[in-house]
Amino acid sequence: MNDAAKQAGTDQRPIIEVSGVTKSFRKGREQVEVLHQLDLNIERGEFCAMMGPSGSGKTTLLNLIGGLDRPTAGQIAVSGQRIDQLTSRQLAKWRSNHVGFIFQFYNLMPVLTAQRNVELPLLLKKMSGKERSQRARTALEIVGLQDRARHLPRELSGGQEQRVAIARAIVSDPDVLLADEPTGDLDRETASEILDLLKTLNQRHDKTILMVTHDPVAADYASRTVHMDKGRLADAVPMKSAGGAQ
Repeated sequence: MNDAAKQAGTDQRPIIEVSGVTKSFRKGREQVEVLHQLDLNIERGEFCAMMGPSGSGKTTLLNLIGGLDRPTAGQIAVSGQRIDQLTSRQLAKWRSNHVGFIFQFYNLMPVLTAQRNVELPLLLKKMSGKERSQRARTALEIVGLQDRARHLPRELSGGQEQRVAIARAIVSDPDVLLADEPTGDLDRETASEILDLLKTLNQRHDKTILMVTHDPVAADYASRTVHMDKGRLADAVPMKSAGGAQ
């Protein structure tokens, strides 16, 4: 099979494939099962919201898909790669190339400028300082913060900090963006701006997004919503043709 045929075959598969995944943690003498033989497919180019009560396993599943943790049982494939079979070193390299993370509280380094924060994921790659700088500037331009490149996080608003965090997530041009309550610390107006940005990244830049949220308004920006309850998928809202709220 030639490279073009291989790529075509990969593109036809879901970009995220979770099959029979169980995740257990030890709590004292007890074994607590957080996820129960869970199956979930995310298609390439989807913007999927994941909702559910606290403790339902949403963030646990997000961390497993992002290679930050390992399933107790089951299989997880992202872009055709079985990440549950990778070593810790292989996982670190895989994450740097394929996944961008967006967190509720931004996780920016307070002593670094916006541009330096965005450059951080690129330090794991073999490229010149000039190339890192150029890619960081491009990412900041995409999120509308090219004029804040030299500002420290404390000199930015919460919405601007989250935009820097999103620029950091996309600077490596990952296959998937994983967002854990990305608007949970923002007021409604600023949250709407961030959600509009995520929808733009999905629709214009072809980024596949899986977003954990408690907010039904945020979930309405997604093209599909899945619901978790007690470690299982409860139900799903079908994909929308328009790709979210207007």
